[in-house]
Amino acid sequence: MTSVGARPEPVVPPDWSAADLARLAAIFETFVGGGAIRRAGMAAAMLSAVADPGDLATLRLTLRSLDTRLANALLRQGPVRFRDVAAPRREALLLAWANSRIPQRRTAFQLLKRLACFLAYADPGASGTNPSWARIGYAPAEQAATAAPPAVRPLDVAPGAGGTVDLEADVVVVGSGAGGGVVAAALAAAGRDVLVLEAGDHVPETAMPSSELDGFDRMYLDHGLAATTDLGIAILAGSTLGGGTTVNWTTCFAPPEWLRTEWAAEHGLEGFDGPETLADVAALAFELSFSPPPGIPPKDRAILDGASSLGWAAAPLLRDADGCGDCGSCGFGCRSAAKRSGPRAHLAAAARDGARFVVRAPAERVLIERGRATGVAGRLELPGGTGGRYRVRARQVVVAAGTLRTPTLLAASGIDHPAVGANLRLHPVAVVAGRMPWPVEMWRGTLQAASCNQFQRPGPPDRELRAPAHGGFIIESAPAHPGLIALAFPWQSAAEHAERMASVRWYAPLIGIVRDAGAGRVRTNRNGRVRIEYRLGRPDVQSARRALVEMARLARAAGALEVVALGTPAAVADSGPHVSAAAWRAYLRSLSSFDFSPNRGFLFSAHQMGTARMGGDPRSSACDPWGHVRSDATGGTVPGLYVADASLFPTASGVNPMVTVMTVARRVARTVLADA
Repeated sequence: MTSVGARPEPVVPPDWSAADLARLAAIFETFVGGGAIRRAGMAAAMLSAVADPGDLATLRLTLRSLDTRLANALLRQGPVRFRDVAAPRREALLLAWANSRIPQRRTAFQLLKRLACFLAYADPGASGTNPSWARIGYAPAEQAATAAPPAVRPLDVAPGAGGTVDLEADVVVVGSGAGGGVVAAALAAAGRDVLVLEAGDHVPETAMPSSELDGFDRMYLDHGLAATTDLGIAILAGSTLGGGTTVNWTTCFAPPEWLRTEWAAEHGLEGFDGPETLADVAALAFELSFSPPPGIPPKDRAILDGASSLGWAAAPLLRDADGCGDCGSCGFGCRSAAKRSGPRAHLAAAARDGARFVVRAPAERVLIERGRATGVAGRLELPGGTGGRYRVRARQVVVAAGTLRTPTLLAASGIDHPAVGANLRLHPVAVVAGRMPWPVEMWRGTLQAASCNQFQRPGPPDRELRAPAHGGFIIESAPAHPGLIALAFPWQSAAEHAERMASVRWYAPLIGIVRDAGAGRVRTNRNGRVRIEYRLGRPDVQSARRALVEMARLARAAGALEVVALGTPAAVADSGPHVSAAAWRAYLRSLSSFDFSPNRGFLFSAHQMGTARMGGDPRSSACDPWGHVRSDATGGTVPGLYVADASLFPTASGVNPMVTVMTVARRVARTVLADA
């Protein structure tokens, strides 16, 4: 059995009492047997690092209530303590929370279930080999590490006697993801002195994680625990040098013609539907070496075969990677240097032209003096737990901190436009797993090699199936590893979950990426923590339901013997050739009314957009069509201040957004150069 780096025993934070930790371990043991004390300690450390103090206090109260005789008596479980009853009674009590009419109880169940199941299957343990991996047929990929010297070398900064590092540049770029990297490269190539600030760390390719747990812990926002406030949608967002470009699934969609036309005509993005944008996309295709997949792994073959059988539009995808296709670990960075991530492409180009980089440097506010942006101030998170402050003086500031952090930085800097933080789009993703008659091993091979675009544009209802109209979605595969699979798969008992995980090699994961019309909000609470508030409106619920219906049809057409629509509870049906047409129609009709209220249907998001959107209307758009930040809703802008990331999107893009982010960033870079 392949091993990865061993994980030491966790250091339990002092704010967790022994009693609370014991309660958490009892719950974790109920979800997945074995190793619960270790996993509880790991979860406590993770939660203390990222959770809002108020939410953490509420969780502890929940744990204590589960161990209270009176509370359990009220749940009709009898006057018992959770730790004192047999496993079946403990499972029944947890399921009472999972299916409660009270949303807060469902939220608590999902938090505990996701942590317990993820850690049970993602933790490599002290030996570097999780015993569950052999049972499910999982072997971590052996990724050869490149020996090529890195082009990007962050500055070695330390605060001086005053505790503050002072730096200067022509332009300071906050964030190093898809937008920040493109802007930095363009400005450095034009001769500007560019300084890039990154809140995450720089993980060299030779040191990139080889385990799923380390990958999420070291390279994702909030250690991979980011979610909406009610946990209704789990969120994946990169937090490392290169941002999402370092950890994404390499899928490259150019902004579709209909999107470019819509943004130009309806949101005032003059010229976005013209030749300049097409030239930008062509340049990006060259810079990122757009390439077809080297092979079509089974999970993506299911999409192509099923679509062909149904007469639907589907095709292989272009990717920003070449010469790879076997390891399936791009989500944790590319040790073999085959991915054209930021550190390999735009950040590397910026470095060659003199750009400098500071990592572990979260920005706290943009410096604005006499109405003009003059720099950025923030804190340094240095190794060993030490820290300090920094201050960057610059004539121009480009904020590209990502959709979930750009609006909070603008708000903290005194930008009070009403659209800052509003209009959040998440591309909510519904999931169907089809059990195939042959091994799939979704964690191996090209991460996403094909997509089905039959339903990309809005469509009418399907009267025969009573399936609702939809606002547009695309179908792709999900290259999940065991921890993420265990987190997402339904749980009705420890035995049922273990049995399904034992056959996980045969499941083909299909995801329906919904182009959401509704919107949420990002804000900062009194504790300074970012809150992501988002609830699916009825049109988006209908789109998610329709996505389930069509993914189930696709899975069956590809040969699936069983279909599972993920949720609590899941919707499960046999789908083999022996199933009657009437029984199959009944199942599809049940999916047409699938419950997507918070923490019922399972949803996640890997695409966040829109919280500082650009547009011609100064009342509804925080930035103008060229990326200038508006000071208020009357139309005035803050000289020297720009945004260049997915938060600029006027609407959801409807396709994987990386190339659209980069296209918009090239537009903003021209603005910055013209203003200098």
